[in-house]
Amino acid sequence: MSAKGRRRRSGQRTSTGRPAAPSRPKVDPGQREDADRSRREEARRLREGVRRRAIRRRHLRNAAYGLIGVAVIGAIVYGVTRPKHGAALTGEERALLAQAGSQAGTPECGQIQTIPEYSGADDRAHIGAQVASPPPLSSSPSAPPVSGPHDSTPLAAGVYSTPPPVYQAIHSLEHGAVIIWYAPSASGTELDRIKSFFGDAAHQDHVIVAPYDYPDQGSVGRLPAGQRMVLVAWHHIRVCTGPSLAVAFDFVAHYRFPPPAGQSYQGDAPEQGVPI
Repeated sequence: MSAKGRRRRSGQRTSTGRPAAPSRPKVDPGQREDADRSRREEARRLREGVRRRAIRRRHLRNAAYGLIGVAVIGAIVYGVTRPKHGAALTGEERALLAQAGSQAGTPECGQIQTIPEYSGADDRAHIGAQVASPPPLSSSPSAPPVSGPHDSTPLAAGVYSTPPPVYQAIHSLEHGAVIIWYAPSASGTELDRIKSFFGDAAHQDHVIVAPYDYPDQGSVGRLPAGQRMVLVAWHHIRVCTGPSLAVAFDFVAHYRFPPPAGQSYQGDAPEQGVPI
């Protein structure tokens, strides 16, 4: 056999001198079909996964938009439907306002003061969230405090015989409440009238009557000497030498939200009328 024949037979070289291409192994058609089917199935699973993730993201996005929408609508509805005024004044209430205006038969009371914010951003902070722990009352620009870090739960309206949680009381002020603080040593007919008047459900909405006595807070945990009644609203305060129902109701009529029909709200509580 010639050399050329031997080269062709051995498969080492072609007539051009290049290496001969290796022979391809034979593939079973059934195996090829199975492989193609596997690739198609894998591609289908990938497409299905992408589709499901897109649907899930769309549902989550729509749910988030829905919650935001509900919150916005709720805020709008609350703002539109919340009462801007309470009930009309009764004859007794009109008489109290007239008495407070004339100062007849009332103890000496100072002018209503506007108190600045508590340390800026902390004026409305919640204890345990924006503020780690209750700050001392001495850090407030007034005693009793009229704003500042407070408990996440407001104090319910009513007449208290013992000092209530003061940081809950501050939260109630944020909702448009008025607090009638009195010295624990105060007594007499006028204090009894205050407790009886605001103990009545007809006058109790967003009004708190309580003794102010927090000895663990030092001197600011008590009313200053000579002050027997202190009226407090959000950022507003009025001090008196003694209890007076007329003066207390006059303050409530203008700094508690909602005010009685025919009276103007002069306060600036940021969450006016939110329940307490």
